[in-house]
Amino acid sequence: MTSTAHGDAPASETPADPDVPVAATSAVDEDPPASNQRLFVGLGNRGFAVACAAYTLFHLIVMNLYPLETWTYRLLHLGGGLALGFLLFGAHRVDPERPPVARSLPSVLLLVPAAAGVLYGVAAIATLWGNWWLTGSAAAPGWTTATFGLPLTLGTALAVAHGWLFSDRKADRWGASDVLLTLATIAAIGYVIYFARALQLRAGMPMAQPSDMWAAITGVILILEAVRRMAGLALVVIASVFVAYAFAGPWLPGILHHDGYTPKRFFSYIFTDNGILSAPIAISSTYIILFVVFAAFLQATHVGAYFVNVAFAAAGHKRGGPAKVAVFASGLMGMINGTSAGNVVATGSLTIPLMKKVGYRPQTAAAVEAAASSGGQIMPPIMGAGAFIMSEITGIPYTDIIWAALIPAVLYFASVFFMVDLMAQRFGMVGLPRSALPKMGALMRQAYLFAPIVVLIWALFLGYSVIRCGTLSMITAAVVSWLTPNRMGPKQLFHALDLGARMTLQLVAVCAAAGIIVGVIALTGIGTRFSALLLGIADQSQLLAMMFSMVVAVILGMGMPTTAAYAVAASVIAPGLINLGIAPLTAHFFIFYFAVMSAITPPVALAAYAGAALAQSDPMKTSVESFRIGLAAFVVPYMFFFSDSLLMQGSWLDTIHVTASALLGIYLLSAGIIGWFFGRIGPVARAMLIAGALGMLDAGWLSDAVGLGIAGALLLRQKRLVAPEDLARGKD
Repeated sequence: MTSTAHGDAPASETPADPDVPVAATSAVDEDPPASNQRLFVGLGNRGFAVACAAYTLFHLIVMNLYPLETWTYRLLHLGGGLALGFLLFGAHRVDPERPPVARSLPSVLLLVPAAAGVLYGVAAIATLWGNWWLTGSAAAPGWTTATFGLPLTLGTALAVAHGWLFSDRKADRWGASDVLLTLATIAAIGYVIYFARALQLRAGMPMAQPSDMWAAITGVILILEAVRRMAGLALVVIASVFVAYAFAGPWLPGILHHDGYTPKRFFSYIFTDNGILSAPIAISSTYIILFVVFAAFLQATHVGAYFVNVAFAAAGHKRGGPAKVAVFASGLMGMINGTSAGNVVATGSLTIPLMKKVGYRPQTAAAVEAAASSGGQIMPPIMGAGAFIMSEITGIPYTDIIWAALIPAVLYFASVFFMVDLMAQRFGMVGLPRSALPKMGALMRQAYLFAPIVVLIWALFLGYSVIRCGTLSMITAAVVSWLTPNRMGPKQLFHALDLGARMTLQLVAVCAAAGIIVGVIALTGIGTRFSALLLGIADQSQLLAMMFSMVVAVILGMGMPTTAAYAVAASVIAPGLINLGIAPLTAHFFIFYFAVMSAITPPVALAAYAGAALAQSDPMKTSVESFRIGLAAFVVPYMFFFSDSLLMQGSWLDTIHVTASALLGIYLLSAGIIGWFFGRIGPVARAMLIAGALGMLDAGWLSDAVGLGIAGALLLRQKRLVAPEDLARGKD
């Protein structure tokens, strides 16, 4: 790699006027593009935007003013998210260069029975609800429940197949199969809502009705297809394997064996609050959508751009400046944007081109951004909704969880920062000229833009409910916008509500799919048997059991958004870790941390792939590089496993000691991985640094002394052997 002079930074990428924010007109204020999203025009776009805004507004009203019955609210949340998702996301990527496949005989032959089945199901449900509205009688006409289910399920399956096989949509209009899947969603969810009270009593029991089963099967098909469109195949495959496991259990050996279940019992059970409507959708319908809308409010008021500008002003001129900006900006954006890939797109659209300009290879630039952005998932107070799910599962207050997450989050970003800084020293990476960066003084005069975050944290620690805190923060964002040119009026409010819904749709589908997996685990008891397996491993070594849990958490998280990855891993692994005598908070943080790290772990590293798309680099090489850059962070969970003082569970003295020890250990590990410790070091010195760092996992005084001894000895050696001019230039 070669270093680049300060003056080489392009004016087109960094404004010359230091008072003009770097991110003022950047992509950070826009929702991340999806290649299979449609770009509607004219009345269609406005109508869809109104539907999205209404979806968001419905949630805000129910959460703050007029509560609904729990099942009804979750089902409306799920159904609305799926319906809007099918209209927004196509079955395949939209290629503007390729015209859609013309209507052909096979297409029509598939579409006609699909439409007949779905429309029959819609007619049956419309009759049910119409009869209730007109007569006030809940008694259902016999034909509506006796015959609607099978045609609806077959029609839905054919509509999904039609979407896969025949591309009949353009970027500015919906395909026929998309409309049919939207109608099928209305029918299936409408049935479950209508019979919700009865289903709470008979679902999963012998008295469950065939129509219950068909409605649930239709719902599962719709959820899996929505996930495929919005989040890729990985979660679809995993959820399908779990569904298959529910029926294949009688033929499986060992801990995987169970007696099996009939389709009626299984599917009626899975569409209850034991499965699809369980904790993931409960969190998605409250905390997740609330804070996603909060993030949309902050984007609409340009606070997201302000965060990036502060990062540029603070670190842009340092060595390897754009890479350090990626670390700082990802930490700040992580407080409002809890998705790894979304964080990569938001900040990487600025930092990746600038990293390439100062000499970073494309795959390294993308990898740095991916590793930094993944930390947004563990950055309080929002933590990518993971804190809310953790609170729901464990019963630990939300404020306790975000307080405990503070030091691990700092350690994560410190590890990435050390890797970036040492890499910049080794390869002579320079920063950006101050003249091309915003002035910190000018930005600090707008420090009131941090007010929404301050109000959120302040209200949380005053003891207000999470929903009230999020609502107050949104109001604060609207108020402070009136002190800027980007005032939030009716048009901006409508845009924020619309954007909030669009940002939520993927999480709705993902949480529903995670609910399927959670339901299978609960029904089959595989979680309990896995706990017994962990106990058996722990008889040999508790550390070995933790390492086994780490591998399972990372594998389960590959290709899955962190929210779903944590929910699934917590269901499988957490009971076993707790049975080992590990505190619930420590066990869940251990799992959550590695679920986050799965986003940069090859071969399926979603955050790295998003960065590779921006950097035009090889996705697999980028994922390997991001794993290497984030490798120092892999030791942090073991540190709070050995000493829960890192989770604020001990005395202040213990917390300060283990935090300092962890920082030193992470720095030594980073230096060993990069091969730079106050100058270039060879393989033996690198191995010594790595060994010293791993020895400091236990955070004991003896291990600290050993680590300090190794660091001191190597430092003295480097001072003697490395030429001063090489230290100054940071060259090999």
